[in-house]
Amino acid sequence: MIITEATCTTSAFTEATGWEPKPEGMCRGELCVPAPGALTSDGRVDIERAAQALGMPIEIDEVHGVRALGPASLGGRALTTAVSADPELRTFDGESFRLSSLRGRKVVLAAWASY
Repeated sequence: MIITEATCTTSAFTEATGWEPKPEGMCRGELCVPAPGALTSDGRVDIERAAQALGMPIEIDEVHGVRALGPASLGGRALTTAVSADPELRTFDGESFRLSSLRGRKVVLAAWASY
């Protein structure tokens, strides 16, 4: 996203990034990331604050008045979805087992590799 001002409209930000500015933060579907100060008093998006909250790289060229905003990278702070893969696993008895059979329960997966 290339921006020539320090702020942009909420619709322009959403169209360019997929993140919708809301009072609770920057949202994509059900995922909302707190972004204090990202919405200005006149209802625009402060690009630098939004970028910081979403982990988006930003490059500012003050000489030419241009800002380049990269894609969101939440850096492991939040999941973009709560849907996991549904692998077929084997129990200790060798029986087939699907992760989806545990739907609605909290699950911890422990993985180990010899390499």
